[in-house]
Amino acid sequence: MKKKVLIVEKDKDILQIISHILSSEGYEVSTSQTERGVLERIEKEQPEVVLLDIVKPTLEGTELCRALKSFENISVIVLSTHMNIESFLNVCADDIISKPFDISELIDTIEKFTNDC
Repeated sequence: MKKKVLIVEKDKDILQIISHILSSEGYEVSTSQTERGVLERIEKEQPEVVLLDIVKPTLEGTELCRALKSFENISVIVLSTHMNIESFLNVCADDIISKPFDISELIDTIEKFTNDC
């Protein structure tokens, strides 16, 4: 069974690149450019990992991140260019990857959370 990853990324180009790479690595990938409807999709698709783009550490982003952590067996990996994003680790993220990132780092981080699936 393929491991499922949901990518929530505002930048269409980055979204397509990550999706293509993860698909070629054997993941079942679903994508969204907005936070709208993400919780419903998680209930339906049940991914093991959610890659969540956080542009700035805002209350809205924090609330979504917390809501994602309410789902059992889902790991949240935050993708961000913001320097003070580490606060998300204390709130809801299982890991953080700073943009720009190395593809092998991204894959290794996802594997860390999907090895038991």
